[in-house]
Amino acid sequence: MRLVILQPSFLPWLGYLDQYLWADVFVLYDDTQFDKHGWRNRNRILTSNGIGWLTVPVKTRGQSKPLNLNIRIDNLRDWRRKMLATLRQSYTKAPYFDRYFPGLETILSRPWETLFELNLESFRWLTESLELPWKVVRSSGLNVSGKRTSRLVALCRELGASDYLTGNAARNYLNERLFEEAEIRVHWHNYRHPHYFQGPQDFVPYLSAVDLLFREGPRTVSILSGSHQSSS
Repeated sequence: MRLVILQPSFLPWLGYLDQYLWADVFVLYDDTQFDKHGWRNRNRILTSNGIGWLTVPVKTRGQSKPLNLNIRIDNLRDWRRKMLATLRQSYTKAPYFDRYFPGLETILSRPWETLFELNLESFRWLTESLELPWKVVRSSGLNVSGKRTSRLVALCRELGASDYLTGNAARNYLNERLFEEAEIRVHWHNYRHPHYFQGPQDFVPYLSAVDLLFREGPRTVSILSGSHQSSS
């Protein structure tokens, strides 16, 4: 069984979805420390003025090491209206915008209290839009202890995984020996970002997957996975 363990991400990029396609079970690491400068509450899109950010404001003041599942949204700020307006202005002329945007608009308009709830439902919307099966498990629901690599191995064992896929950034800290001792094969996600038509300007990679979805619709999965490579 092939397993991926990733932190929740707001409207994630194509490489995140490519790992989802590879996995038999996809674990959302919701009980690990929130990354204040990462992709948990923001992502990039392409606007008429170049790269733009979609950011969900969150409350972290006074919290030393908050977990992903505990992060609350700052709903005193008018972020929903601004985000929806930015999406409309940026993609209203995209071929598949009218087909997919209403579902996303419904989700973003709801009064979410926690960032994880929003990330979970927007990710569910994304997988449903791509007609992908739902194979998400929350790490907080597995009651598996440990730190760093030892916990990743424990999660793999708990779910009966034989193969584990991780990003190249993990080479700096992952202890492969622990996986070898558990007889779990480690694969490295060497993702080559595909090119697709964004307009007359130079192609901009590493955007939220909605950029590709609104432009290519049903072809999104074949495009994003066309350059998938992984190595043991």
